[in-house]
Amino acid sequence: MQSHQSVPALDASLPPVSLAEAGNIAEAAEQVGFKTLWASETQHDPFLPLAVAASRTSELQLGTAVAIAFARSPGVVAYTAWDLAQASGGRFILGLGTQVKPHIERRFGMPWPESPADKLREFVGALRALWRTWQYGDALAVRGEYFRLSLMSPFFNPGPIDHPDIPIFLAGVNVGLARLAGEIAEGFHAHPLHSERYLREVIRPALAEGAARAGRDANDLTLTASVFMVTDEASDFFVRSQIAFYASTPSYRRVMALHGWETIAEELSRLARRQDWSAMSGLVSDEMLATFAIVASPSELPLGVKSRYSGLAKRVIPYMPYYPGTQDEFWAALVEGMQAK
Repeated sequence: MQSHQSVPALDASLPPVSLAEAGNIAEAAEQVGFKTLWASETQHDPFLPLAVAASRTSELQLGTAVAIAFARSPGVVAYTAWDLAQASGGRFILGLGTQVKPHIERRFGMPWPESPADKLREFVGALRALWRTWQYGDALAVRGEYFRLSLMSPFFNPGPIDHPDIPIFLAGVNVGLARLAGEIAEGFHAHPLHSERYLREVIRPALAEGAARAGRDANDLTLTASVFMVTDEASDFFVRSQIAFYASTPSYRRVMALHGWETIAEELSRLARRQDWSAMSGLVSDEMLATFAIVASPSELPLGVKSRYSGLAKRVIPYMPYYPGTQDEFWAALVEGMQAK
């Protein structure tokens, strides 16, 4: 979807910190030269720190990677995204994910849909319907299986803003959500458990198929990849454990199967059920590590990232949060190296 000569932009991931710290981190990320700061939904709400970040930055793009759609109503998300788009001067990107059934039902207390892709499609459609109502005065008339919206009196209408075209990125691992992103979204967040081959042979064709269905140009889509990076012994151990954890989940089985590692994935699932976490990392071979991660010295890391992702992804996000004041030389060298010709 991008030119084979294009070098991906380097983004940063906001760590799970307090709101008081989020502004300092955003300010530092902008100064270092990251293009976008992404907030995830793990230990904290993903939207609130971006409001703080918007007030402390002027050029840095700000996005959720991701906010869990099924934990919220489209109306709630529409209002929040609208405010963040205005507060940031149009720098906000709304990244949405579905999560998995146990988390939706047992962590958020919300119902799991019979068809997650269909519900997410309706969710995005409802968001855009609300935004059109607020920006252009269109009648609110959403009639779907999951959402029915028809009430928007002036008292509850925030009215038009300067930057109403809020980009929506969807996140996923498998073909269904990638195809949906190609059809209705501006971008797609690829899960860190991916390989170059998986992006080329599975994800990009699915994005292109979805775009073709909607009569859209696949070249306009932004593929964003969260990237495992291994530069020393500590990161080697951490990344192997993360690969093992993700590969043990049946939802990610297709990634392993593409490389002939389905049997290993099944064994990882068995060990996960026994909570034998230490044994799981031992099943991640050096070949698997090099397939799913960039393994390089810090000085060679920018070249490794560019070699794998140029022309393949438009953005890359290191699978490690950005903490200013720690590893500052590493981050500065990575940013500089990614920008070098």
